[in-house]
Amino acid sequence: MPALGRRRPTLIVMLKEPRAGRVKTRLGRQVGMTVAAWWFRHQARHLLRRLDDRRWVLVLAVTPDAEGLRSRSWPAHLPRIAQGRGDLGQRMARCLLASQGPAILIGADIPGVRRHHIEEAFQSLGHHGSVIGPAMDGGFWLIGLRHPERTLPAFLDGIAWSQDNTLDNTLPRLPHPVASAATLSDVDDADDL
Repeated sequence: MPALGRRRPTLIVMLKEPRAGRVKTRLGRQVGMTVAAWWFRHQARHLLRRLDDRRWVLVLAVTPDAEGLRSRSWPAHLPRIAQGRGDLGQRMARCLLASQGPAILIGADIPGVRRHHIEEAFQSLGHHGSVIGPAMDGGFWLIGLRHPERTLPAFLDGIAWSQDNTLDNTLPRLPHPVASAATLSDVDDADDL
């Protein structure tokens, strides 16, 4: 994986290829897989437009790797990295640790995120080892590291994802002090819409 963010902070957005049955499957079981994939594609495109900013490098972390790297679903001008193998924690850690400077990682299913949320999170990294954005469901929508190069590669291993205590289980593993970003919601199911 190439090194990221040498001159500017790096904002990494994790994306799945928006195909029915591959993305937002919990939502798809309620509204239909095609509708869920359509929603994700449009949500992600709007998010990328909103967050493309010259104050940071916007990088797409894509999966499946080979298909995502050549996909036409996402803006061609944005650099891409492959998420690689492993569970969510291993993939998130790999993406964050590819940066050589402050790095923030988010998913593409957070309709409420705006530039000022990202700006505030990067500002927090000026005085904190890490930053995390709590989600309404007990998880988190944003995670960031001030010095990724000083962080152990396995810092997110063994966490149970999509649980109401995911945030609580992640906090002790982050470089301290930990700053808190705004609380936002991601979209996992029809109720979240």
